Amino acid sequence: MAKLVIIDDEAAILDLMSKLCRADGHTVFGFTTGVEGMAAIRGQAPDLVIVDLRIGDMNGLDLVSMCREQFPNTAVIMVTGHGSVETAVEAMRLGAFDYLTKPFDLGDLIKTVNQGLAHSKLGNSQAATLAPIASIRSNSPSKLIGHSEAIQRIYEIVRRIADNDSPVLLEGEFGVGKHMVARALHDASRRSSAPYKELQCSALPESVLEAELFGHTLGQGGIFSRANGGTVHLAEIHALPLRIQAQLNTFLDEVQSRRSAWNTNGADFRLIVSTTLNLEELTKKGAFREDLYYRLSVIPLNIPPLRQRREDIKPLVDYFLKELAERTDSKVKALDTYAFEFLEKYPWPGNISELRNAVERACAFADGDRVRPADLPTKVSQQIEVATSASAAGTTQLPIGTTLDHFITGQERVFIQETLKYNNGSREKTASMLGISIATLYRKMGLNQERKTSA
Repeated sequence: MAKLVIIDDEAAILDLMSKLCRADGHTVFGFTTGVEGMAAIRGQAPDLVIVDLRIGDMNGLDLVSMCREQFPNTAVIMVTGHGSVETAVEAMRLGAFDYLTKPFDLGDLIKTVNQGLAHSKLGNSQAATLAPIASIRSNSPSKLIGHSEAIQRIYEIVRRIADNDSPVLLEGEFGVGKHMVARALHDASRRSSAPYKELQCSALPESVLEAELFGHTLGQGGIFSRANGGTVHLAEIHALPLRIQAQLNTFLDEVQSRRSAWNTNGADFRLIVSTTLNLEELTKKGAFREDLYYRLSVIPLNIPPLRQRREDIKPLVDYFLKELAERTDSKVKALDTYAFEFLEKYPWPGNISELRNAVERACAFADGDRVRPADLPTKVSQQIEVATSASAAGTTQLPIGTTLDHFITGQERVFIQETLKYNNGSREKTASMLGISIATLYRKMGLNQERKTSA
């Protein structure tokens, strides 16, 4: 059992982190202000401190500096929002053990806390060589949801390569779930109890990205050392500048050389990279280093878009509904059959990410415990394809959710325009063919009759 101080001015997040850490067996002191938190640190001399980067009455960086100076054996974990990663890197330079980016995975919080406690008790060199306390291995990879043939193939590949330390290249459109596959590979492997670290290569300035990958000038290790014994996922690898690509290739070459020489002091990690672009095509164009591409693509895995595996939509929606209910401590909402038809027929250009957002939005607007078509985003509920006619092979989109008058007016205008084309633009012939007056034709076309010209 360890003694923890947690400081976050968002009471709900503070309460959640405190409950999780207490459930893990630790004694927790929670505070919403920096002044109270610093007083508790001085009075309790905790084993670990979790602090938000921005708390109302002070900057979390000041607390990191104070802990480093006065309590060097106390590990500090920084919690930061998406827009302040660069400042979090500065926190690590000042002595923080690690940082978590909101919204963080609850499992990551406990793993990072335990890693930080091991670090504070045994020191860097000993903590890096700790054997995993427990290995949580699963027959079915976590966070991979679906019944389609495509997702079943991915299940099988993940099972086969989970304990293979060769680099994995995940390719697929935005939002298809590449990070879920990466996490599933980690959770299904012998490294599951060690850290899992993910870095978005497209989200950081070049200087910060370089520091995150390879460490800082004052000796603070980069992402590879922080994930020692675990897995590193470099997302959007195509965004790496060519200069850093060269550094990464050299670094990986040195790691491989140490492993080949049976040097146990070298970095120990499984590398997974992902991209929304075709890395091989970028290599041919000279936008990505060829040697690095071949090093990273030992095991390539393409994740198909959601429109190619529509049978996965239902289990994904069920999972999102349950997840949202747990997060909001509410009853799981039911999905109307007709609402599901809209979800099933929509093309989902944003894939799983867009589907998740649509479900969350629908639940927010739903009246009662059932999600209906009107609760769905407009772009989903107002576009449905139906057969043009009983004998036609084509389909047309109906703007469900609009008024009948609006639909009829729109269809009238399309029909009139096509009839005008048939009559080479002659308005008199078109009016006669349609059985309406020329004045009615002009009104329906939104034209002034004064502009009438002879055909």
